[in-house]
Amino acid sequence: MTGQTGPVIDVQRSLGELLRSKVAGEDAAAEAERIWGKPGPRWFTAADPIWRVHRDASMFVGGITALLLQSLQPQAMAGVAGHSGYKSDPWGRLQRTSHYLAMTTYGTILDAEAAIAKVRSVHERVRGQDGAGRPYRASDPHLLTWVHLAEADSFLRAHQAFGASPLTPEESDTYVAQASIPARLLGVVDAPETVGELADQLAGYRAELEATPAAREAARFLLFEPPLPLLARPGYGTLAAGAVSLLPAWARSELKLGVPDGLAEFVGRPLGKFSVDVVRWAMAGVPDGR
Repeated sequence: MTGQTGPVIDVQRSLGELLRSKVAGEDAAAEAERIWGKPGPRWFTAADPIWRVHRDASMFVGGITALLLQSLQPQAMAGVAGHSGYKSDPWGRLQRTSHYLAMTTYGTILDAEAAIAKVRSVHERVRGQDGAGRPYRASDPHLLTWVHLAEADSFLRAHQAFGASPLTPEESDTYVAQASIPARLLGVVDAPETVGELADQLAGYRAELEATPAAREAARFLLFEPPLPLLARPGYGTLAAGAVSLLPAWARSELKLGVPDGLAEFVGRPLGKFSVDVVRWAMAGVPDGR
């Protein structure tokens, strides 16, 4: 769409560039060229489900869902609250996560492995105690597995609910298996290979999940106090509504979100679809909007 002009095109491009800069940083175009343009073997191709899921606008919703779900593991949440800077530098954290996902999905194998090694070195330094005095290490395979499971499940749920091209059951299994490739190198043990295995492993964590004060504080920040101008908050609110609608009912209850199942289904889902459609339209107006 480069070179086209007009009020609607200008709005589309401006919104798309704003979204891209928030998610990928001010040097997003140059970074994209480094990730996609560099020659070399890659784990995945454009024909793979993981490309379709991670490049779709539904990731804007799936990312919020993943953060809410991840917060329910007390030691994982303590690590985020104590070390991630999610309040003091929320956009920086988002951009680092976005870069990691892009590099491990689309980058060369060498660059993907380097990104994983960098994150592993950070994890080795992150340790402490949660609110109940229980110790945690970010490099603990149990916690790494929880974070991976919550991400894979949330990203897939969002894609199936709001994605431009939902996956077949077979493609969904392939997505889970492909998402597990970088996860294993990061330290995840027994990463799931199918949707069924993903569901079983998530269920295995249920007994240890709870909404601590830190988790509820994070949920308030994500859903009701985002670091955005007032004029931008209604639009973000529709993304957040879609994210909440994807959470299991027990998770919404734990976080005391006060959203009945019916409201999540019949209000949150349409709002989520609307917001993802707007994001998809805006990103289509950005030259080289990868």
